[in-house]
Amino acid sequence: MKNLILTTFIAAACIAIAAALPASGANNTKSSREEEGVVHTANLVYGSGKTSVCFSDQFLTQIEKDTHIRTYKKFHAVKLESEKLYEYPFAVMTGEGTFRLTKTQRINMRDYLNNGGFIIASAGCSSKKWNNSFKQEITRMFPKKKLKELDKSHRIFHTVYDITSSKYKSGNKKLPELHGLEVDGKVVLIWSPDGLNDTANAGANCCCCGGNEIKSARILNVNILAYALTH
Repeated sequence: MKNLILTTFIAAACIAIAAALPASGANNTKSSREEEGVVHTANLVYGSGKTSVCFSDQFLTQIEKDTHIRTYKKFHAVKLESEKLYEYPFAVMTGEGTFRLTKTQRINMRDYLNNGGFIIASAGCSSKKWNNSFKQEITRMFPKKKLKELDKSHRIFHTVYDITSSKYKSGNKKLPELHGLEVDGKVVLIWSPDGLNDTANAGANCCCCGGNEIKSARILNVNILAYALTH
């Protein structure tokens, strides 16, 4: 049932993507939730109420400008243990500091990823404590799988934009460090230890204080969302 719900939602979104990449493309009303082909993104609430307040949603506007993919421009707060998670083909998971998921949250997240869902995970301010907690949780959920760093040939770096390097907050320039979790040969989760939050565009009260975020985060997030919907 869960798989059917998610597959149906993704199929509806793909109707709008058919000729998708690249091309050209604000739906803030209640009716847009029911509009066929509009992609909605979940902002996960997990652990003991941890969630993101500093992950920019501007990539949702950017992808509609540069492709046929149509999006709802704001995130929806969704509890990780909730059945509502299966209404969203794409989810953001981010935060700072240590955390621990409940057993129910782990089961739901694992099932979501095994049944067609996609998660982008990124620590706020490149938080080492958050990154360590996240990797521990992935090991608990998928003891036989490992997060693997993506090389420059992976489709995620070339789905909409060709990304071969990126400046970081500290100024160094290299291929953005992304690690993927695969299920049945497809990446279903992307984690960046350096940060994909695009904090500069996340709001006046957000900063990357001491972290080393990737400067090309917005276009990387566009590529990741396009990959999730077309692979």
